[in-house]
Amino acid sequence: METATSAGRPGEGRYRIMRRVTLAGAVINTGLAMAQLVGGVLTHSQALIADGAHTLSDLASDFMVLFASRKANAAADARHPYGHGRIETLATVAVGMVLLAVALGIVLDAVRRLLSPEALLAPTPLALFFAVLAIVSKEALYHYTMRSARKVRSRLLEANAWHHRSDVVSSIVVLVGVGATLAGLPFMDAAAAILVAALIGRMGAKMIWRSAFELIDTGVEPEEQKRLLAIVRSIEGVRGAHALRTRRMGSVLLADVHVLVAPRISVSEGHRISDAVSDVLKANHEDLDDVLVHIDPEDDQRAAPSSHLPGREALLAQLEPRWQEVGVTLAPDDAMFHYLDGKAYLELQLPLAAFDSIEDAREAADRLVRASRQVDCVARVRVSFRA
Repeated sequence: METATSAGRPGEGRYRIMRRVTLAGAVINTGLAMAQLVGGVLTHSQALIADGAHTLSDLASDFMVLFASRKANAAADARHPYGHGRIETLATVAVGMVLLAVALGIVLDAVRRLLSPEALLAPTPLALFFAVLAIVSKEALYHYTMRSARKVRSRLLEANAWHHRSDVVSSIVVLVGVGATLAGLPFMDAAAAILVAALIGRMGAKMIWRSAFELIDTGVEPEEQKRLLAIVRSIEGVRGAHALRTRRMGSVLLADVHVLVAPRISVSEGHRISDAVSDVLKANHEDLDDVLVHIDPEDDQRAAPSSHLPGREALLAQLEPRWQEVGVTLAPDDAMFHYLDGKAYLELQLPLAAFDSIEDAREAADRLVRASRQVDCVARVRVSFRA
């Protein structure tokens, strides 16, 4: 028995928050990038120009986030039954690649200037103002974006927030580099540009690395997996749990787990237990969105498989002729089959009203047991009577 339940996505409300934050970032990045690039040219600061290029990459990533957040929060459909969360993951990889490309370009230009001292730029004191402006703007944008990322549990938005924080660090480096150059160290502006590029590249590589693990379905940490299994085992009606598997789908976590229950409970009771397992897991891990619970009547890691045994119709086809030979007829609903440890176990019901006495009923039950045991896969037969 397997059941799956889903809490659903925040959907349009989540997208509206992501769109508002991203558009705010795009507006700030546009103004800041223009100020840095123009300021870098006017003040002759290569580091400031590099930082402006970094901010332009932010602008590109903002539009990527805007597009991806819209697509990723679209409702599940026939071709994408788990939703579109992986679009966020792919977009995060793309943002990381943009950062790596920007970093490489900055490094190549800075190295070229360092190898040709006559090409080194000599920034003016006004460059310090633009560096401070970038630090203040980016730090404010980081906090605003990170708060929203945590609110809607978006790794893509979180990646963009850290992108803003990396800009803060790089602008501090620019500030130091420009200051050192003004103090008489002409190579420091280009060196600061290389350090900025290294920070940008590191952030891009980190984003790609984390997203790659998500794309190959990396689950939760082993300690967290043990904790969740212990929680499942504590639920009423659960005798054991194993094979817990998890994977990321954008901002949410998907899970499936095997749960051991008593072998002869009803289908409805098994379903109730599976619902309880799903509800408890979601209550204990905020990212869990969809839980598939596989109900086991026995430990399928140790017991012999039963998949080779005949199904209900095929088994009845073997049993009914033998029952008729001993003078007993059963309605299909009077026969319950349990498939355990590679064998079939039968629970049969006989109507007392069909017999003249208790002795006749017991004799019929004995004949029914012997006839049923003639089928090779039948291990045990239990006969009860109903009024």
